[in-house]
Amino acid sequence: MAKIATLITNEFEDSEFTVPKKAFEDAGHEVVTIEKESGVEITGKKGESLTVDQGIDDVKPEDFDALLLPGGFSPDILRADDRFVEFTKAFMDDKKPVFAICHGPQLLISAKSLEGRHATGYKSIKVDMEYAGVNYLDQEVVVCQDQLVTSRTPDDMPAFNRESLKLLEK
Repeated sequence: MAKIATLITNEFEDSEFTVPKKAFEDAGHEVVTIEKESGVEITGKKGESLTVDQGIDDVKPEDFDALLLPGGFSPDILRADDRFVEFTKAFMDDKKPVFAICHGPQLLISAKSLEGRHATGYKSIKVDMEYAGVNYLDQEVVVCQDQLVTSRTPDDMPAFNRESLKLLEK
């Protein structure tokens, strides 16, 4: 089963983490949360709190099989730190599965990993994604090159989870 890294910090969109996490764990996968430091308590936009598993300096992309990027304000906060951008870029460069929902693609934009790809995201980052070279599609889920799964909002999570799990089965 896959070991899935999750880059996350305060102000994450609660359900965009908790719902995929449950789906992944129910399918037998391991989900590991990564922030600046391990053991810190972080809180989502709607009050969901969690204790972070690992600090970014304690992990390497090669330790994981896939990457989850939940939305909210978390991706925008994390992309200001080059360690999270490089971590994200490594998954894209190594062609490992990446699952990004809502504002999650902001880390992919900063990693300069979206040019020439098909993807979606929250409508407020559509122009950012287009400037990053994405063929933006306003669809509930977009799967690109059997590597990248993107969705727009929490309403799209059933499709996001379905396609993410399909990719993990390959």
